[in-house]
Amino acid sequence: MAEFDMGLVQRGARNRRTPYYEATQRYGPLGFTVYNHMYFPIRFDTFEAEFDALLNAVTIWDVAVERCLEVSGPDGFRFAQLLTPRDLSRCAVGQAKYVLICDSDGGVVNDPVMTRMDENTFWFALASSDALLFARGLRNAYPDLDVTLREADVAPVQIQGPKSKDLVRDLVGESILDLKYYRWRRAEVRGIPVVITRTGWTSEVGYEIYLLDSTRGTELWETLMEVGRPYGVKPTGPSDIRRIEGGILNWGADMTIDDNAFEIGLERLVDLGLADDACISIAAYRRIAAAGVARRLVGVEIDGAPFTGLNNVTWPASHDGEVVGRVTSAIYSPRLGRNIGYCWVPTALAGDGTILSVASEWGERRATIAPMPFVDPAKRIPVS
Repeated sequence: MAEFDMGLVQRGARNRRTPYYEATQRYGPLGFTVYNHMYFPIRFDTFEAEFDALLNAVTIWDVAVERCLEVSGPDGFRFAQLLTPRDLSRCAVGQAKYVLICDSDGGVVNDPVMTRMDENTFWFALASSDALLFARGLRNAYPDLDVTLREADVAPVQIQGPKSKDLVRDLVGESILDLKYYRWRRAEVRGIPVVITRTGWTSEVGYEIYLLDSTRGTELWETLMEVGRPYGVKPTGPSDIRRIEGGILNWGADMTIDDNAFEIGLERLVDLGLADDACISIAAYRRIAAAGVARRLVGVEIDGAPFTGLNNVTWPASHDGEVVGRVTSAIYSPRLGRNIGYCWVPTALAGDGTILSVASEWGERRATIAPMPFVDPAKRIPVS
């Protein structure tokens, strides 16, 4: 029996198009996924070609699917802090932070980049999840708070790679080079209002441009292609090779609401000094910190021939003949010359050098737990 042609999957108005959708069609996208109920181009070339462009030139990709939960109003700070165990008083207006949105058990609901737009207004750029509904439900539990929640009509596009600074400088002027890592500022691109942040999902030097007028997506996209042409600009999808090299996690694949910050190695995003009533997850995190965790997400290097793509499903991982965990993301890194990925294992087996057997889509493979990030562990590249 012939396999079902996924190109026949129904498309309709309930799956929205980003402001850049029409523009991206001109550059031959080779695939789409649905992310936060929007069409998301996943690649325009091979994984390896897009990886090469990211490392050596400059790439742009449509991440308007990262819908922004906007928290505002007189009690905006108070409500934003309820969502995350990271101390937001340490985030200045004009600054951004990588945060976790967590439930009362410490489960990770989402892992957005948060920008503080003013004293009481925050944007949370969401991974594909129901975090907006989660926030609305939490709002009902605090009826006395004067807070407004909405999906902000902003559409980010990423500009990433070593020549991203050249592109952005030519786009808005020399002063943008003074923008520090995880900071933002307002600007105009040929009259188009935008917010520019020094952030990205690549572990490379990069920026994100948040389009504030969604009617001008095609105009902004084509401007980026024009200005970036001298620097070899290339439209791409997300580089899973580079994000796995850099230890960047993908919510829904590598962790979900059933996992907590300590298990995924992001305890640095939990400020245990917060008061119990400041954040809905902090009491749970104090208990987790005291008790320890039974399992962890670790890096693995996987032997054998190069994988021909990103894994489509999780893979069982065994130790001494017993299934003990699962590989969540795995891909071949041309730079490292080996297959790399992430794997959930019991804490007792989480030490570097532990040998596992992985039932991959390309056959049974030997895997070794290894430190991550696999490249640039001090994260010096994106800050440079």
